[in-house]
Amino acid sequence: MIQKYPILSNAAVVSQLTDRAREIFRQIVDSYLASGEPVGSRQLSRLLPMTLSPASIRNVMQDLEELGLVFAPHTSAGRLPTELGLRFYVDSMLQIGDLADVERVRIAAEVEAASRDHDIGGVLAEATSLISGLARVAGVVVATKANVRLRQIDFVRLEAERALAILVADDGTVENRVIPVPRDLPASALVEAANYLNARVSGRTLTEAREGVEESRRAAQMELNELTARLVEAGLAIWTGAPGEHRQLIVRGQAHLLEDLTAATDLERVRLLFADLETKTGVIDLLERAEQGEGVRIFIGSENKLFSLSGSSLIAAPLRDGDRRIIGALGVIGPTRINYARIVPMVDYTAKVVARVISGN
Repeated sequence: MIQKYPILSNAAVVSQLTDRAREIFRQIVDSYLASGEPVGSRQLSRLLPMTLSPASIRNVMQDLEELGLVFAPHTSAGRLPTELGLRFYVDSMLQIGDLADVERVRIAAEVEAASRDHDIGGVLAEATSLISGLARVAGVVVATKANVRLRQIDFVRLEAERALAILVADDGTVENRVIPVPRDLPASALVEAANYLNARVSGRTLTEAREGVEESRRAAQMELNELTARLVEAGLAIWTGAPGEHRQLIVRGQAHLLEDLTAATDLERVRLLFADLETKTGVIDLLERAEQGEGVRIFIGSENKLFSLSGSSLIAAPLRDGDRRIIGALGVIGPTRINYARIVPMVDYTAKVVARVISGN
């Protein structure tokens, strides 16, 4: 949406809104979140708790438009909230609901059940599918690969000065990296390095594996020769990958975004959002911003360049382990008319349950 007026702070907007204007604006947003359709003055006159003529309502709507909070999609049409209006509504007027007890019980039970059958990656995937189904939008989670449990590491000689390191995780993820090796490296060093690592990394996360290997190397007073030790370090290092590759993204429930489409413009928006979700780096960057806060964060439309075309919103919360360290972020992506009041507490509670289960508390 194109903003035609200067962007004001929430405090500045509040200072210019009368109680009448606030109520009219609230009704416009509530109607938009429920139907996605513009609301006109005659309809508002039936919805408002006070008695106002359509002419009076139109005057207030014009004031709201000049503040940049609403806009008219067509001539003589009703009004819709702008992205600035949605941000003002979310920050200053949104009344957060609470999860029903049945939803709390379901979320806790399903996440805890997943932890008995899966590693951390599997728990995150199950939680993402769960929250997607409950919210009827796409679920997303980003986590560091350091939390994935390793299964096996192998080294295969490719050429005189190159070898292939193959790392397999418990969730089936495979990482292949070509690494440089000395020309005079004996084949036995590749076998020795793989055996040394596999004895110490199987079933551990990358963080645990690093700590275990470092501890055992100190205890053995460098039992490995220099060349083999370099291979051991390379085997651990490549799991993290190059800068920007150390994060895993899980997306579930994209099909929910095809539900409740009201117009061809909605279909085009979803097509653009699907394209956004394919741009994994952009989604990961956005979720990493969500990690930086203590609670739930909401990103609306073009506030983030990822959604500048699709007009979507992200609601996400950070994931923390038992030591309060950030291990990722979990959330949902959907249209800007997502049910913020219901989904914000849902995301918050699910993130806390996942963090508790991962920490073993």
